[in-house]
Amino acid sequence: MEITLYHNPRCSKSRHALELLQNNNVDVTIVEYLKTPPTHQQLDSLLRGLEMHPRELMRKNESLYKEQGLDDEALTRDQLINAMINNPILIERPILIAGNQITIGRPPENVLTILP
Repeated sequence: MEITLYHNPRCSKSRHALELLQNNNVDVTIVEYLKTPPTHQQLDSLLRGLEMHPRELMRKNESLYKEQGLDDEALTRDQLINAMINNPILIERPILIAGNQITIGRPPENVLTILP
């Protein structure tokens, strides 16, 4: 089973989730999403797998969220997804994909819940 972690090494929660995976001998592919943002299709797929609206996956405390007016209810799903692709710092992290299951590592221990 392929296991992928969307990771930000500067985030303590993300580092903790990665440490939990490594301590459990999980072979994980790490995607530093700030350097390699997901495509529109990948992010849309993540959102569908998480059963979330794009705004639910956004870091609303980031200054960019307010600066770009992303709290505007008139914005479409595609507009919000594009905002996250163009500004990946807005994406909540970490996100773990294990086969066809997806979870957000908040708290970091959540990543262990979807492992085989």
